[in-house]
Amino acid sequence: MSDSTLNEQEESILVDNEKGNFSFPEDYQFDAGTGLSKETIAYISSVKNEAEWVKEFRLKALELFEKKPMPTHWASSDLENIVFDNIRYYLSKGQKPSRTWEEVPDDVKETFERLGIPEQERKFLAGVEAQFDSEAAYSRMKEDLEKEGVIFVGSSEGLEKYPEIFKPYFGKVIPSADNKFSALNSAVFSGGSFIYVPKGVKLKQPLQAYFRINAENFGQFERTLIIADEGAELTYMEGCTAPKFETATLHSAVVELVALKNAKIQYITVQNWSNNVFNLVTKRAHAEENAEVKWIDCNIGSRLTMKYPGVVLKGRKARGEVLSIALANDGQHQDTGAKMVHLADETTSNIISKSISIGEGRSTYRGQVHMPKHLKSCKNNTECDALLINSNSRTDTYPAITTRGDANTVQHEASVSKVSAEQIFYMMQRGLSEGEAMSLAVNGFVNDLLKAFPMEYSVELKRLIDMEMEGSVG
Repeated sequence: MSDSTLNEQEESILVDNEKGNFSFPEDYQFDAGTGLSKETIAYISSVKNEAEWVKEFRLKALELFEKKPMPTHWASSDLENIVFDNIRYYLSKGQKPSRTWEEVPDDVKETFERLGIPEQERKFLAGVEAQFDSEAAYSRMKEDLEKEGVIFVGSSEGLEKYPEIFKPYFGKVIPSADNKFSALNSAVFSGGSFIYVPKGVKLKQPLQAYFRINAENFGQFERTLIIADEGAELTYMEGCTAPKFETATLHSAVVELVALKNAKIQYITVQNWSNNVFNLVTKRAHAEENAEVKWIDCNIGSRLTMKYPGVVLKGRKARGEVLSIALANDGQHQDTGAKMVHLADETTSNIISKSISIGEGRSTYRGQVHMPKHLKSCKNNTECDALLINSNSRTDTYPAITTRGDANTVQHEASVSKVSAEQIFYMMQRGLSEGEAMSLAVNGFVNDLLKAFPMEYSVELKRLIDMEMEGSVG
């Protein structure tokens, strides 16, 4: 590929951190109003025309949500600012997922056009789904994948059309009772993706979803279930944006991955939420014998993020990996990490976390690794590196590694560094501005992880980091 072609490709996919800061006037056919009650659940279930067992699932989850305490012992007391009675739990224009771009409502279409979704789909995606508030507005997959038996639809459509595949795994990787916010999601979930890749099918191109919050005081609660059957392979990428409102917005998703024997799943997230969003997400995978699950996670923006992707290594020689980048700017707390549970011999896990704190931003790594004493030849590697940009930035690391017996191996490494004045001065002597020098230092810090992202996203991430670094010096 020539340099000019590469430059054209890079320019066409650059996204700055203000690109998502717009919204359209609200015009919804279905609105559950504010507050959460049994009536809210009944309204959502009725609008979606769900089976009775789904409604009962929701109601039981609501009871769990009401009983469970807020997890303030883990993250910031900022969670106390979430007023559940003020949140709108379901908003929909009444749209069904359009299969052609022309069928999408004009304002929704313009939203996703401005985010570059149709353009990116044409370039490199095998399938794409775009969610606007509570429901998918657009869903499409290449015909050759459909012929191979690949399913890529919204979660509601998955429940309705493929219950024999969906139901056995639904809520099994992450039970409703797992935590307060998984219970909340189970009660009011709407949207998200359902993907099934049949035995032996290996997707050469990624599937992708975009989640867009348009309305103020809104809560988005998508639920995603991905199943890779024996020997199947896929990459799934999701992007998230929201406009900047004065009031708090809640995003509380649940993502369940199932990798059966010899399967491989790679799940990539790039979020660029505005700084009014509480991003409280539960993500977990089950990996069977010789299966591999890799979470690649980038967290930029939001007021508070609590996200700890995990892998339960259930089968012999299963492998789990979490690669994460978190950037916390003024008024932001990125509380992120990973969980690895080893349940079989010869399982391997790898956690690499990079965080950047700017101004009065705060980043926290919180990890859990568990190896019972009856297991043999299990391995874990954990690396946590933090970069502080200013003297009032903050970073915390809370690794919890439990290994029993003498037949397993773990290693842990952590570092905290600060961009030095000498380093910035040296680069400025070579013609860079102070901001450019700082961006170069930060991009160098995360460069080894950026290589794990597809080119389309690594270019975007570098641009987002440059934008975040503007005005950060001094």
